[in-house]
Amino acid sequence: MSDLDLLTQSLARNVKRWRTERGFTLDTLAARAGVSRGMLIQIEQARTNPSLGTVVKIGDALGISITTLLDYEQGPKVRIVPAEQAVRLWHTDAGSYNRLLAGAEAPGPLEMWDWRLMPGESSPSDPHPPGTVELVHVTAGELTLTVDGVEHRVPAGASASFEANTPHTYGNQGTVPMEMVMAVSVPGVS
Repeated sequence: MSDLDLLTQSLARNVKRWRTERGFTLDTLAARAGVSRGMLIQIEQARTNPSLGTVVKIGDALGISITTLLDYEQGPKVRIVPAEQAVRLWHTDAGSYNRLLAGAEAPGPLEMWDWRLMPGESSPSDPHPPGTVELVHVTAGELTLTVDGVEHRVPAGASASFEANTPHTYGNQGTVPMEMVMAVSVPGVS
């Protein structure tokens, strides 16, 4: 079975499991996530590979991390994620990418990401639920972080934090690759 098949089946199983655990109907989850009911049915039946944006919206609506949605199995309390098992969820032909390095569920979803953006490339993000906070630490190049339409320059060695409940974009307007580590904390579903 390919990695993509494993991810598709894990996503199907975990979306259904967490939707049921939260007591959400398909219609409720669709409304909360801003995703069609038909898309959720296809995901739960492992008949589609949704975009990263769709997976993020579903995770946010369920109050769980992408790591948990894509987890092949429930692991022990200490979970080591070997470098080759980091999940690359987005990439471009020019060489930009993000990798989900690790995640946890307490007290709400917490994710750690590795990002690389090539010169001239950017990656927009829809608003996350209120209370979501993102932390970034730039290790190479310069990040152009746009939050709610305002640009902020974050050079190598610097860090930034922001409330991520508004549209935001990670960009590289420089001439060298930009690399950063990012943590995302999403409040639990009440």
